[in-house]
Amino acid sequence: MSASASSSSRANNQIPNPVIRRLPKYLVHVQELRDEGITWASSHQIADSLGLTSSTVRQDLSHMDLSGISKKGYEIVQLEAVLRQILGADIVHRVVIVGAGHLGRALAEHGAFAERGFEICGLFDRDPVLFGKTFGDVAVKPVEDLKSLSEKLTIDIGLIAVPFQAAQSVADLMVDAGIRAILNLAYKHVHVPKGVQVVDARIMESLQELAYALGKNRADQLKSLT
Repeated sequence: MSASASSSSRANNQIPNPVIRRLPKYLVHVQELRDEGITWASSHQIADSLGLTSSTVRQDLSHMDLSGISKKGYEIVQLEAVLRQILGADIVHRVVIVGAGHLGRALAEHGAFAERGFEICGLFDRDPVLFGKTFGDVAVKPVEDLKSLSEKLTIDIGLIAVPFQAAQSVADLMVDAGIRAILNLAYKHVHVPKGVQVVDARIMESLQELAYALGKNRADQLKSLT
């Protein structure tokens, strides 16, 4: 294990899970600030942008080997470097997408993946009509080729971008190919063996949460008028 990987591992063990879940938001925001040419940011500025309190930001960042400067805040370059190390974003992760429909194609063409340390190495589908068509930097291949590519390149993460009916079979293919981290974009939970990590991205649930919040706001507004 490299020194940076060892340091990252120790940091992850010391940082509470709720904080870990917020770190990707910090990293994306800090990278946006860096792209805008901003070199310093205070906890208040970061908090306002992310919908947090400044005390939460300070407490979160206190878990890292990092210190702010009075009246200046945190140096963006240093903060980004520390966040990338803790999150493993200082290492390039090889990614494949299974499902070359609208969602899969959009993901393959999304330029931000490479900027964030994720290399899209393959795009797979079962439809022969799509084979050979290029989206982003990758051409669509038969899903049967997934295992051979994974054995050749050691794929780190698999993205499931298929209809929910096919999600489990795709997860099984990924596990068989040796992929140990899966982002599931299908609206169905998949079952995997112990040792394989799955994150379910639930767009519909998030929309329903927003719809509830809108409804509650309307109800509160009506109450205030009566």
